[in-house]
Amino acid sequence: MDRNFETLRNIMVNEQIISRGITDKKVIEAMRKVPREDFIGENLKEEAYQDGPLPIGYGQTISQPYIVALMTESLELKGDEKVLEIGTGSGYQTAILAEIVKNVYTVEIVSSLYERVKKILSRYKNIKILLSDGYHGWKEYAPFDRIIVTAATEKIPDPLIDQLKDGGIMILPSGPPGWSQILLKIVKQKGEIKTERICDVAFVPLTRKNENY
Repeated sequence: MDRNFETLRNIMVNEQIISRGITDKKVIEAMRKVPREDFIGENLKEEAYQDGPLPIGYGQTISQPYIVALMTESLELKGDEKVLEIGTGSGYQTAILAEIVKNVYTVEIVSSLYERVKKILSRYKNIKILLSDGYHGWKEYAPFDRIIVTAATEKIPDPLIDQLKDGGIMILPSGPPGWSQILLKIVKQKGEIKTERICDVAFVPLTRKNENY
């Protein structure tokens, strides 16, 4: 079965990632290495490498592989960055980042997902996880070289802009729930914010209060 998943993983990378224009070798290598099936419920493991998102419970999803690769590549990672992730979710995106960068700080608001993902990500020594409202970021470890938000916000959170280092990049989906969201690339230069549209996306909304599932 493990060999079968490895085969499916390589097919996924070739047909869903590289064929759609992802060229960053670090991202491609991480996508080939991280076992996506480990971050999905037993009942959906056979669908781990399908070309789309999957439910992980509590109204949350694991993103489509291509979107994970696109968001990661858009961060323009060199390898020595300190990255803040808002919305740990399944932990898959977190693991991809941890394969590439020096340190990952990730925030999850759903307590049941937080407890689950702590165990899954325990193999990575360069990840710190916080149970909190991600809107406020993680001030204790700010500023961050890069910030990635894996849930949609109608307004870019001011605390995240404040915690982004000058010269830093933030990637996040913006817009109301549904198909009218835009994936944005935000660059901070000398306190000024430059925003670039990447593509249309559909993400679950950013949860703003602790859900005690």
